[in-house]
Amino acid sequence: MHKVYHRIERIAGSVITVKASGVAYQELAQVTSAQGISLARVIRIDKEMIDLQVFSGARGISTDSEVRFIGKPMEIPFSDSLLGRVFTGSGVPRDNGPLIEENPVEIGGPSVNPSKRIIPRRMVRTGIPMIDVFNTLVVSQKLPIFSVAGEPYNQLLARIALQAEVDVIVLGGMGLKHDDYLYLRDFLEQNGALSRSVMFVHTASDPIVECLLVPDAALAVAEQFAIKGKNVLVLLTDMTNFADAMKEIAITMEQIPSNRGYPGDLYSQLASRYEKAVDFDTAGSITILAVTTMPGDDVTHPVPDNTGYITEGQFYLRKGRIEPFGSLSRLKQQVNGDTRPDHRTIMNTMIQLYASFKETIEKQSMGFRMSTWDRKLLKFGLRFENEMMDLSVNIPLEKALDLGWTILGDCFEPEETGIPSKMINEYWPKKG
Repeated sequence: MHKVYHRIERIAGSVITVKASGVAYQELAQVTSAQGISLARVIRIDKEMIDLQVFSGARGISTDSEVRFIGKPMEIPFSDSLLGRVFTGSGVPRDNGPLIEENPVEIGGPSVNPSKRIIPRRMVRTGIPMIDVFNTLVVSQKLPIFSVAGEPYNQLLARIALQAEVDVIVLGGMGLKHDDYLYLRDFLEQNGALSRSVMFVHTASDPIVECLLVPDAALAVAEQFAIKGKNVLVLLTDMTNFADAMKEIAITMEQIPSNRGYPGDLYSQLASRYEKAVDFDTAGSITILAVTTMPGDDVTHPVPDNTGYITEGQFYLRKGRIEPFGSLSRLKQQVNGDTRPDHRTIMNTMIQLYASFKETIEKQSMGFRMSTWDRKLLKFGLRFENEMMDLSVNIPLEKALDLGWTILGDCFEPEETGIPSKMINEYWPKKG
């Protein structure tokens, strides 16, 4: 029997407070007012005082509005017909397509039992050399893309969605500008990738509570596809907007703030989403790539700082490129020894030489005379940036490794690279 209450104790922003009993955390409720029926979710229980977040905002709701608890948490429908569709965070179609109601699954559930997981051991190919060669993405890995406002992180996600060798893409957008939402949708549609994708999108003009629902809805759908044996890549943008939505609601509820006003459970809230990444021992997998913008390019900001303790490395996106220094995939050694024998050699040698190139750039800027070796490094560094670091480069791993050898062969003598003779004999480009 549904519990119905006719008195609201407090209204603050989009949060209403009701005195009730027998209510569960994250249970849904219907709020009936002069504006019609609005959906709300329990976000805090303090004895008999129940705080609910109204999805559409509390405008038009009065203290005598009716609150009816419906006895179940937020659910999202699941079927193969989700593919190619675009929804809001609460599962309402954005694409003018039919409403899907079959097979509802609960969102925000627990992470997968560790006994059902297997050690990550497969590579996710993206066609982007700075990922595939230097910081390989591994199936079931969870990685943030640290960036700042203005960087092309949504374009990077779109390319990864288009090129990644996975079965299903689930894209969750939080706080997106309308132009960014249209770009992501149109890019996937025009390039034929929307047919294997599901999008959950919250724009900056939508109710803030839907921002909090997006990652949970995206990950719930991803889990269902993974259970069916699909390899799923979840792309989330932007987790800082998600954390800011949490902060806004916490302030409304007058919670005691933690670092820079964020709620004290920020780490737990982020971890509960990232820990959904999994490689099932008898089914598919979930891999998570999530953009985290750093206000003021400050990696000590609470959101990237907490994220770094949860995830298995990070990509730094700066000046339109994935930076080789600072970027790290902690699981790459699980797979890059099984790709091609020269993978680790090319990776280590080119990064070492690029570090020397950066030192040479500093010497040049201070007016030092350039030696023959310096000029070789300058030639190498510019080619490396233009032919491998540029995000427009789109080549398979094997061709990227061959390109690495070509660049080394054009810029250096074999003995200058420090590469073992066995590798030189097998892979060094033959001249003439």
